[in-house]
Amino acid sequence: MKIFNTLTRQKEEFIPIEEGKVRMYVCGPTVYNLIHIGNARPMIVFDTFRRYMEYKGYKVNYVSNFTDVDDKIIKKAIEEGVDAEEISGRYIAECKKDMEGMNIMPATVHPLATQEIDGMIAMIQTLVEKGYAYAAKDGTVYYRTGKFASYGKLSHKNLDDLQAGHRDIQVTGELKEDPFDFVLWKPKKEGEPAWDSPWGQGRPGWHIECSVMSKKYLGETIDIHAGGEDLIFPHHENEIAQSEAASGKEFSRYWMHNGFLNINNQKMSKSLGNFFTVREIAEKYDLQVLRFFMLSAHYRSPLNFSADLMEAAKNGLERICTAAEQLERLKSASTKEEMQEQEEALYAQSAQFQDKFEAAMEDDCNTADAVSAVFELVKFINMHVSAECSKEYLQKLYDRLDNLCGILGIHIHKEEQMLDAEIESLIEERQNARKNKDFARADQIREELLQKGILLKDTREGVTWKRA
Repeated sequence: MKIFNTLTRQKEEFIPIEEGKVRMYVCGPTVYNLIHIGNARPMIVFDTFRRYMEYKGYKVNYVSNFTDVDDKIIKKAIEEGVDAEEISGRYIAECKKDMEGMNIMPATVHPLATQEIDGMIAMIQTLVEKGYAYAAKDGTVYYRTGKFASYGKLSHKNLDDLQAGHRDIQVTGELKEDPFDFVLWKPKKEGEPAWDSPWGQGRPGWHIECSVMSKKYLGETIDIHAGGEDLIFPHHENEIAQSEAASGKEFSRYWMHNGFLNINNQKMSKSLGNFFTVREIAEKYDLQVLRFFMLSAHYRSPLNFSADLMEAAKNGLERICTAAEQLERLKSASTKEEMQEQEEALYAQSAQFQDKFEAAMEDDCNTADAVSAVFELVKFINMHVSAECSKEYLQKLYDRLDNLCGILGIHIHKEEQMLDAEIESLIEERQNARKNKDFARADQIREELLQKGILLKDTREGVTWKRA
């Protein structure tokens, strides 16, 4: 298996630290709002890579954090007049709902930054003792960037280049030794959550959080660190500096970064009005369509999101599901049990598509070519099945299609559609629950219908619904 390593800018053969095991860390979202489709891309592509590694027999320890203490969370909490913990707890729960809708496997561990403060303080103390960090008069602790000789090795820029090209992240002032030093610990501000530390009450900087959570759950050196390419600098660069200065060991052997997601060939932005949450997409499409769309391009390529491309993904997914339905229908009607000689030859021939799929995934997780191999298998199925086929042959073809789609995280078996009367009955129960102020039950019903592909819309005239 080959991986494009951002660190070396080339494809490298993947050799795990420990045979048969993979230690993988993927940076998770900052939970101050519903996740957007830009957040969804790394979730989907690295979940797919994890699934493939598990398919190949690796035991994957997959860690993905939630950043639950941050300026944006605090700002939202102040706006709503609640604790920051309430905001983060609410949006972690909402994020997990969206992840379930996109069929993202739960991580081995989903650590929360606020539960790892002691480890952060300990790592900062180590960096101070080694001379890589220093405390300013106001209680801020900074990382001494100039002391880390290989700073910039991930983004492939030296400090001079970085200072010239990223003046926006430099903060000057008397408290810093160098304008490019970054924050490890922030002093407490009024109304913000804070923890006791040797430098006074305060909270950690963003970068130290992932270094500590990765170390705790995966060890000082890990196999793969992944995330969006926007994290290469400064976040991942700073993680390397902190972790390697503290441990004296290589932090991660391979670095994987997915490309940007654009909307109608423009950068996603609330100001441009082209900002979409996963929840908004779920109102128009089954989230399996969003997942399939995300896998239609190579993860390192920029990906353009548009209504036309989502419709194309929906139609493509429908082709796959229709082939699966045909296999199930023919199997239930077949009177022949065991494969015939001609069927055995055809089934053996279909293995070429599995080989193509695996070759694509082995080549830096090329899901675009893997999806193409699935479509070739679908075409083969449509050409080589009929009412005369045996149950065994039809089942084996179904299993082959199901296994490959399963690696992509795609369900090919459609649940039976709910009857209109069942839907109307649940809507009536939801309305009664709302009248009785049982909002938990009302939300549960809405979620239940959403999982079945039924979209509700509350209007002044009442509740309308449609199938996704």
